[in-house]
Amino acid sequence: MKKAIKIIAIIALVVLVGIQFVPTERNQSDIVPVTDFMLVNNVPKTIQKKLQVSCYDCHSNNTRYPWYNKVQPFTWFLEGHIKEGKAELNFNEWDSLSNRRKKSKLRSIIKQIESGEMPLDSYTLIHKDATFSKEETNEIINFITQLKDSL
Repeated sequence: MKKAIKIIAIIALVVLVGIQFVPTERNQSDIVPVTDFMLVNNVPKTIQKKLQVSCYDCHSNNTRYPWYNKVQPFTWFLEGHIKEGKAELNFNEWDSLSNRRKKSKLRSIIKQIESGEMPLDSYTLIHKDATFSKEETNEIINFITQLKDSL
């Protein structure tokens, strides 16, 4: 029995080391396109900073990767979240959306922030600065509501 456990442990270690060499895509760009949400909507600095810290890692073309991003399987987990987040909303491509789609996205943002769905708990667990205080939540919701109503 001990021999079987030892063999399983060795196999698991070899697999863990082996997956470290599997390449992954990096979501990084130095370019801020003219279609970016912040540029198009003249977002106030306080809200801008909070959105960048809380949202842009998964919902833009430029992720600030944490220290553990080069360790598999964490890298796959991160990349999955980033791809899913960008598919739902990419702030860098904001102005390429129709006004109808923008309104829909803004309603969704409001709903998800109010319900506490966003930012994800798995993200704020490690990125404590990404959580919203009650005041920040109200400020962001008010801004987004005004933006939605102006479209």
